[in-house]
Amino acid sequence: MKILISADMEGATGVTWPADVLPGTAQWERCRRLFTSDVSAAVTGFFDGGADEVLINEAHWTMRNLLLEELDERAVMLTGKHKSLSMVEGVQHGDVDGIAFVGYHTGAGTEGVLAHTYLANSITGVWVDGVPASEGRLNSLVVAEYGVPVVLVTGDDRTCEDAKGYAPGARSVAVKDYVSRYAAVCRTPARTAADIRAAARAAAPLAVRHDPVQAGPFTVELEFDAEHLVGAATVVPGVERSGVRRVAYTSPTMYEGIRCFKAVTTLVSAAVEEQYG
Repeated sequence: MKILISADMEGATGVTWPADVLPGTAQWERCRRLFTSDVSAAVTGFFDGGADEVLINEAHWTMRNLLLEELDERAVMLTGKHKSLSMVEGVQHGDVDGIAFVGYHTGAGTEGVLAHTYLANSITGVWVDGVPASEGRLNSLVVAEYGVPVVLVTGDDRTCEDAKGYAPGARSVAVKDYVSRYAAVCRTPARTAADIRAAARAAAPLAVRHDPVQAGPFTVELEFDAEHLVGAATVVPGVERSGVRRVAYTSPTMYEGIRCFKAVTTLVSAAVEEQYG
């Protein structure tokens, strides 16, 4: 049994505001240990449940946040940027039986601690075939095309609720309860580590590959906080204006859909000015 852990940081234990997740800040140095604790607990739990291999894919910001030296030594970690499938890199090789979304968060324009989709602010909403789409939903559609089930989701309580819509059979762990975008009632790392380990152990038997799901084509729509970002996004072939601050595109598969999404967000982030967005 091989498990892939897609590890994001906004949904980690104790994380509640931007400085907690911005590389180089004192708060990030502190919180990356809490993040590492969550991920390592998931690794240990999956091995408790019978996993033979666990691959961790770093999925936050620079993708260089986890402390390798503090992880369960049985795991291996893929760290660094410029990966074909970004947050779920590794799922495409045909040897992954289940995937865990650890440290995830809710999508842009919704309630949740540090809620966003790919970009911290510029994107105010994402929809797939008319359904609001968090990073969890987007990534679940990608991994389904490889027959890989989502077996575990951790984050705030709103993230766990969101996961019921795209991975209803998955185990989930709320490490904190949403109060506002920048505030939460947080559980201690000792408690969340124990909860995550137990949930991962229970989730391991769910890691059974199924037939690939070919549910496309998919129509993806994005809304931005400024009109000029539409111009940046529509540089990508196939991406068209669908409103004053919206663009949309249709992809035959979610593999292609997420790669187009990456291209759009890269161009949009480059078009954002420091003060006015």
